[in-house]
Amino acid sequence: MTPRDCVNPMSNQFHVVAAKSELSEGKQLPVELDGEEILLCQHQNQYYAIANYCSHDRLSLEGGTFENGCIVCPYHGAEFNLEDGAVMAPPAYEGIKTYPIRVDADTLSVCATPHAAKPDE
Repeated sequence: MTPRDCVNPMSNQFHVVAAKSELSEGKQLPVELDGEEILLCQHQNQYYAIANYCSHDRLSLEGGTFENGCIVCPYHGAEFNLEDGAVMAPPAYEGIKTYPIRVDADTLSVCATPHAAKPDE
């Protein structure tokens, strides 16, 4: 995954949120950045930063499983695409925020401004 730039020029800085060693393959790590709870994920050797809460019932996605590039909510089974936050399976009907992430030699950095939402197709 190629990191995308922050979309808000006023807050386009990346902030170190974790050591790379804290997030191994198939694992998740909750962090907070500017009051937002973000879930860092490593799936198939790619790093992702997503909103920590399911849009269906506002429960944490931490502990959800990874399947086919998605995270599955551990409570009701809603699925969200890790790259763009799109809903892939109900009961959720709204996507979740995703955040630009930068992976350096030893650290993981996240931009506090989420990616721009994809227009409805």
